[in-house]
Amino acid sequence: MLWGLSLFGAAAILPYGFAMSGSQLANVPMSRPKLIAVSLLNSAVLMTVAVFVGLLAAQAVGLGAPVIEAALSGQPLLPALAAVPLAIVLGVLSTSLVVLLEMRVFRPHLPQALQQVDQNMALWKRLLASFYGGISEEILLRWFVMSGVVWLGSRLTGGVATDAMFWFAIVFAAVLFGLGHLPATARLTPLTPLILTRAILLNGLVGIATGYLFWHYGIEAAMIAHFSGDIVLHVLTPMFTQPRTDANRPTATHPA
Repeated sequence: MLWGLSLFGAAAILPYGFAMSGSQLANVPMSRPKLIAVSLLNSAVLMTVAVFVGLLAAQAVGLGAPVIEAALSGQPLLPALAAVPLAIVLGVLSTSLVVLLEMRVFRPHLPQALQQVDQNMALWKRLLASFYGGISEEILLRWFVMSGVVWLGSRLTGGVATDAMFWFAIVFAAVLFGLGHLPATARLTPLTPLILTRAILLNGLVGIATGYLFWHYGIEAAMIAHFSGDIVLHVLTPMFTQPRTDANRPTATHPA
């Protein structure tokens, strides 16, 4: 189930990713259908490792997917869905803080390439991209990385996963999430201490919120929070902060 969801997220990001690449796609020596197939194949291999290794690690340290588990075992879904309101609130609040910091603190000092944050992207592409963040990124960063870090830590202490290990794993995955955005940023502008701080802080805020939710309420709560936050970031915020021009001429990449 998780593997299928992750591939849906990987497919959903393709229109956004292709639009962000713009003229760079003209230099890729393959047709668009072949490029889509290669992208999905790469995602399938990566997500196979992330889902199944993450499954072993998560089960070993008491992490899980309570909604999916309840659905597949025929158990009542309502108790497993109790964390949905909290997940939405934390996702919206953490991302709203990200937007506020971006607008008030970082954006006035950023190079022009990063100030034009995908401002001309079509709304439907932004919406689809939110599924990638909410599903695929959470499987990679929380289900795989966070579970794996906690499991490795528990092996060093005789199989006991402590609260300190969970918090370390939450912060580690959040920082890794931020650093993972730097290669795309580096294609647009040289990396500076300000840009590095921005990537880690803005993405880390969301990562800490979703990591906490995964720890206490399961991977679905983390997914819902991340998806809710991406709706704020990609769909709602641009409606109020960016000029509406040609929807087919995106220029840069998003901060979180």
